[in-house]
Amino acid sequence: MSRKPVHLAVYDTFADWETGHTAGYLARAGYGIRTVGPTREPVTTIGGLRVQPDLALDEIRPEDSSLLVLTGADLWDTGDDLAPFARTARAFLDAGVPVAAICGATAGLAREGLLDDRDHTSAVSFYLAATGYGGGERYVEADAVTDGNLITAGPTEPVAFAREVFGLLGVYEGEVLDAWYRLFHDSDAEAYAVLEKAQR
Repeated sequence: MSRKPVHLAVYDTFADWETGHTAGYLARAGYGIRTVGPTREPVTTIGGLRVQPDLALDEIRPEDSSLLVLTGADLWDTGDDLAPFARTARAFLDAGVPVAAICGATAGLAREGLLDDRDHTSAVSFYLAATGYGGGERYVEADAVTDGNLITAGPTEPVAFAREVFGLLGVYEGEVLDAWYRLFHDSDAEAYAVLEKAQR
């Protein structure tokens, strides 16, 4: 069965490590990963890697996507350069298409008002409070949170972030999803056997 691609946002200073598990295992599950930049001009990650976006932000539409992934980046906290990505997240959610945001991208969503009425998490509650958003009462102290079609996580939780994405898209479920998380988060060797059995 053909799946719509996953759109992975990339921009200068994006945090390389935050979406590696997510992108890698979605690709293994048959999802095309299309990178989306502010334009099609190359961007540079925090780690100094140059990435050539497949698409510019104004070229993507919710109906052509399975998921929009917003990575963390220093730029989320230094101005409004990435605000168009938060507005695109609003369009995706309004269309019923999932959005997953990690680290600084959660602050971008907070500024856009997308966390006011949804359970969510981030690095720490006062990080989001500094945005002046109205969703403080919906903040959850957890490694990652899914509320409807929105996933949020803090910068230290790339594995939990991936777990929530896989669960939402049905890539892994139940015991297999739990085993994947235990393997990559806890280095639980017993979980490997569960995954091996499931993939036979």
